[in-house]
Amino acid sequence: MRKNTNAALGFIFTTVLIDVIGLGIIVPVVPDLIRELTGKGLSRAAELNGLLTFAYAFMQFVCAPLMGNLSDRYGRRPVLLFSLLGFGFDYLFQGFAPTLGWLFVGRVIAGMTGASFTTATAYIADVSKPEKRAQNFGLVGAAFGLGFIIGPALGGQLSTFGTRVPFFAAAGLSLLNCLYGYFILPESLPQERRRKFEWKRANPVGALTQFKKYPSISGLIFSIILVFLSAHAIQSTWLFYNMEKFHWDAKWGGYSLSFIGLMIALVQGLLIRIIIPKLGQEKSVYIGLMLYSIGFVLFAFATQGWEMFAFMVPYALGGIAGPALQGLISNQIPANEQGELQGGLTSLMSACSIFGPVLMTALFSYFTGKDTPFIFPGAPFLVGAFLTLLSAILAYRNYRKNKVVKEVVSAKENIQ
Repeated sequence: MRKNTNAALGFIFTTVLIDVIGLGIIVPVVPDLIRELTGKGLSRAAELNGLLTFAYAFMQFVCAPLMGNLSDRYGRRPVLLFSLLGFGFDYLFQGFAPTLGWLFVGRVIAGMTGASFTTATAYIADVSKPEKRAQNFGLVGAAFGLGFIIGPALGGQLSTFGTRVPFFAAAGLSLLNCLYGYFILPESLPQERRRKFEWKRANPVGALTQFKKYPSISGLIFSIILVFLSAHAIQSTWLFYNMEKFHWDAKWGGYSLSFIGLMIALVQGLLIRIIIPKLGQEKSVYIGLMLYSIGFVLFAFATQGWEMFAFMVPYALGGIAGPALQGLISNQIPANEQGELQGGLTSLMSACSIFGPVLMTALFSYFTGKDTPFIFPGAPFLVGAFLTLLSAILAYRNYRKNKVVKEVVSAKENIQ
């Protein structure tokens, strides 16, 4: 049983890794491609990038619950393969884009089919024991980190041949990944654990209302929402911030993203398996969120380019919070609803990706534009620090509330 579980986790790790490498390849050239297609400056390009992310996130918000519910009905494997195929065609579409409008259409297509991470986390929940889920969820983060070591560095190098070349390389990787999954990836959800497909649950409203069935996780859900929002201070403005403040080019942007990937891979793939069992999931959440906040503040006030690499260390260590939160939530959900849970969480993440990039890029654009009262490109990072602190408070209140409820229930049982 353990051997089969390890093999299945190895398959899903490799699938996610190849997927993330493809995603990472295009990241360093996106600012230059937007400027190439529009002729606008960096501040405007940052705003447009936020809108592109909005288009992707909105479609994923709508479609992720559908994919999650389909995976609960028909299995993880076909949904994952469909998602990978969709990404491959999306990269080709964007690689040939003659106008900004084509990029938006490509992002819409990707959002409709982008269920690879949703299905991967449901897959991991299928093959993991409850006490191992938090550590195993870290495999997705480790694959993400390792993929971002390879992808951006490769994308930065490929950018020397033109801004379109990384998109074609990403398309090739995604399509090869689809073939790999077709021949290698086993199904993780047996027939007896599947459930009937219901349209009322296969939409973002239905998926989110399912959380009402589990009031004990409400505080954790709000906490993870704030983590998702804060992450866009990094995801949406990192390259623009460093281009503006330290005059980095696509190559240095790629190197920095590769370093971020290295730190994430170390934390999620190695340290998380040591730290979470020793600290416990609850303490891991608090410590991780505090480290996130410290990292954000340090980024905001960095004065030298090398400091961005150094300050990534405490920020990356904060990555223990995400899998710990996911583990706490997943352990309270039945086995045949894990796909729906992950679809719901992806919808939440997508909803945050609708508002987060627009908020963070607007802050960056305002505080680097002509009309700003003072230049401060680090404004999004300070907002991120505030959101992660608030997330820690909500998680703590949720824990205290549940502890009191359990004590009351235990006291009643003892009396009876």
